[in-house]
Formats: sequence, C-alpha cells, structure tokens
Amino acid sequence: MTQALALTEVEQAQERLGAVRREVGHVYVGDSGPVDNLLVALLSRGHVLLEGVPGVAKTTLAKAFAASLGCAMRRVQFTPDLLPADVTGTYVLNPRDGSFTLRSGPIFSNVVLADEINRAPAKTQSALLEAMQERQVTIEGDRYELPNPFVVLATQNPVDLEGTYPLPEAQIDRFLVRVRMGYPTRSDEVMMLESHGVATPAAQSVLSASDVLALQTVAARIHAERDVCEYAVSLAAFTREHSRVVLGASPRASLSLLRAARSRAVLEGRTYVMPDDIRAMAAPVLAHRLILAPELEGNDEAQNGVVEEALSRVSYRRAVRPV
Repeated sequence: MTQALALTEVEQAQERLGAVRREVGHVYVGDSGPVDNLLVALLSRGHVLLEGVPGVAKTTLAKAFAASLGCAMRRVQFTPDLLPADVTGTYVLNPRDGSFTLRSGPIFSNVVLADEINRAPAKTQSALLEAMQERQVTIEGDRYELPNPFVVLATQNPVDLEGTYPLPEAQIDRFLVRVRMGYPTRSDEVMMLESHGVATPAAQSVLSASDVLALQTVAARIHAERDVCEYAVSLAAFTREHSRVVLGASPRASLSLLRAARSRAVLEGRTYVMPDDIRAMAAPVLAHRLILAPELEGNDEAQNGVVEEALSRVSYRRAVRPV
C-alpha cells in the first residue's frame, strides 16, 4: 500500500472521528480532553476508567460516547451485593425439559458501561478481568467469545468516598487510560444549564460496529520508528526505578503507551507516531498503573508527578543510522 493511500485512509478516519466528537459535544459540555482520550482508547482496542466525584457527567459522557458509535451497549450498576454471575451470566434450568441454557449477562455487548465500578467488592470486579484482557468469558467451564469490537467504559468515584473499594492492581492494569474529570468551568456550566434546561439532548449514532473495526485497523497500521519505541520503554523503565514507586509500569503499560500514541496520531491526521504523541499519552496511560509507597497510596497527584518527572528527565534521542 502506498504512503499516499495510507494518508488518505488516515484523513478519512480523522473525519469520521470528528463526527463522533461533534455528536458527543451535543450532550457533553466541557473540556474536549476526556473525549479525545475515549477516542484513543477506542482506536487502541482498550478500556477506559473515568474517575471523578459524583455529578461531573462521567456517566453522561460514557453514554453519549457509546450511543454515537452505533454499537450494542449494556449498562451495569455496580453495587456491594453485585455477583460475578450478574456480569457474565449463568446457566438456568428449563423446567420443561430439565436442560440448562445460558442466560448471558451484560458483558456480551460491544460497549459495557460499568457504572461506579469501585462500589463492588474485588470478587465481582474480577469477573471483568478475563473479558477485558482476552475478549472472552468462562462460565461453568465453557468458553464464550465476546462481540467485536468490545470496550469497557467504567466510572469510578474517588476511593476516599464512603462505600468504595480500591480496584485490585490487576484490574487497574487492564484499563488503557484513566480519564480524570473535574468540575466544569463557569462558562461550561452555564452552557450546560442552557442546553439541558428544556429537554435533555441525546447523541445519535454516526458509526457502526464495522466502522469501528475499520478505524481500529487504521490505527494499528500507523508507523512507529524504533526510536519512539525506545522512548516509550525508557519512560516505563524510569517509573520502575523511582524511589517512591513500589510497582512501576509493566511491559503491558509500554505496549499500551505505544498503542495510544498510534491512535493519537490518527486523531492528528498523521501516518506516523511522533515523540509528542508519547508525551501526550504518558500520564493517562501510565499514572494509574503505578503503585506508590504506603504513605502516598491512593494519591493521584503523586502518581502524575512521577510521570511528569519521567517526562522531564528522560529525553528522546533519535539514533543516527548508517545510510
């Protein structure tokens, strides 16, 4: 495939993604950063953790984004009494013939909105592990493939709020990006009141499942030089050696960072990854995966501080290769 044709594909993908961004903007009023990170995760075949205090439109953003994709969506409200079978499904007895049939759970959908995921205990949260990593679930020993595309959009309240459980490290590592949502600006909040005053707007479908798969294929083909890959690995390695970090970014984090950088290149209309793509996605991809020293545990600002320190101290070096 020629470079010109690849550039045309990227430009077409950029236009389709712009349509999604505009459609979400009809419902969600606020900073465009969270929407861009959702698009990056979608292109990267990754999952998203939306974090913020109640009432800052986490669920509104996730529902509008899912609706614009034109894919099947299911919502799960996580509560302390939610069971793993409530997520994955279970076999039920048919009294007519004595046979067991599968009653599939909400995990069998293209987009799964896991609302307030950290209000359920670890046992229920673990029901998502296999699904998020391997795109499959095992029920009573039987393996079932999940639909393609498949993405989990999870919302989370700060862990210091009453009735919340910290997510296990393995669960956190399955999320490609963490999107932190704060309070809107004064002008955005006024605009929100005006647009939601009469009737709550709804996002319309501008893509389909096949469109999403095609966009993901374009992102996977974005070119990344070896120097860019080395830069991503160097940033991850810095976190593993930091004095305040107990558990640094894993190789899965390095891979996720490169995938996210490729997807950002698509949003920017480029056929190649730049160091700026790595730098822009470093905090959303790496920060939430870091396990800090006990005195800093649960400190999001400290996690981001480690990543910012890595960006300031690890330089990008382009190797000189023989002609």
